[in-house]
Amino acid sequence: MRVAVPRETRSGEQRVALVPETLAKLREAGLEVLVEAGAGTRAGFPDAAYLEAGAQLVVEAGELYVQADVVLTVQAPTWSEAAGAEDGLREGSTLLGFLQPFTSPELLLRLAERRVTSFAMELIPRTTRAQKMDALSSQATVAGYKAALLGASSLGKFFPMLMTAAGTVAPARVLVLGAGVAGLQAIATARRLGAVVQAFDIRPAAKQEVESLGATFVGLTLEEAADQSGYAREVSEDVKRREHELLARLVADADVVITTALVPGKAAPVLITEPMVRAMRLGSVIVDLAAEAGGNCELTEPGREIERYGVLIHGLVNPASSLPTHASQMYSRNISALLLHLVQGGELKLDPEDEITRGCLVTHGGQVVHPAVRALVAASSE
Repeated sequence: MRVAVPRETRSGEQRVALVPETLAKLREAGLEVLVEAGAGTRAGFPDAAYLEAGAQLVVEAGELYVQADVVLTVQAPTWSEAAGAEDGLREGSTLLGFLQPFTSPELLLRLAERRVTSFAMELIPRTTRAQKMDALSSQATVAGYKAALLGASSLGKFFPMLMTAAGTVAPARVLVLGAGVAGLQAIATARRLGAVVQAFDIRPAAKQEVESLGATFVGLTLEEAADQSGYAREVSEDVKRREHELLARLVADADVVITTALVPGKAAPVLITEPMVRAMRLGSVIVDLAAEAGGNCELTEPGREIERYGVLIHGLVNPASSLPTHASQMYSRNISALLLHLVQGGELKLDPEDEITRGCLVTHGGQVVHPAVRALVAASSE
């Protein structure tokens, strides 16, 4: 079976789906690996490293797709790649990657029409068995780290407390909204840089995790705020009102606010309103990791750095791509673990009873098979 790794074509994407160090495990499983020339260059992995690891280099993307039984990507394919253009996916092939299943129904329908079997890395179940495949968590780790560094470099103050000949310099105050994987990594990084860190969340499990990192938990704890997998979910209007009342005070006291709150398949909840931004001190910084889903700050502009009321607002888009070497290494381990889970005797074997396979399988046999995605596709076509 031939596994292909194309060069990512989405604007700004520097990661690669498979790095040379992961190739050995795939070859041990009887898989042949084809890599498009230059696929890993932007992430720091030259073609020579892939050749040394046992991959075959293919110069043209079209030639790569023609030969591929399985395609590994970071981003979802473009419309031309999915639609079977000259340099696109072969009909009946298999695709693994971040497919944006809740925001790209037309793309998924096209994959189904071309009988592409597709697996969305976003839908990997949050279970112990699937932990090594959890690409959302690995990439969120990169994003949280990047957010803390960006906050520190953008603020006109030191993060740590300093004792100097000119007197004592007080530490910066960092507020992290959302204590998921990205939030916890932002907390840990800001703490290492010496800031005083507070963290806000409404999931009961978050308090202990925040405090274990040395930060102060300042959120609410509501059982309704988390689903069975531990992910955040939408809350009532009364809860939102209570959130905003508390956040108005916390945001006004912060030097840097890092927002990470996301609800899978939904627009990001607005946690920082325009009046809250107006009440912040001049020179304060907001780093919004939810920008791609609309933003946790009402004023965020995705992909842009803007200043409003003397506050610098970063609308980060695809932050993991800004640290492509380690982000690619982590993602490569995730996606290869999923692929090897699906392979038996050098061939792809799908077990519909397996919770991991069932959880992330989106299209198969000419249909959209994931229940939640199928319902969304049906609604979008009405």
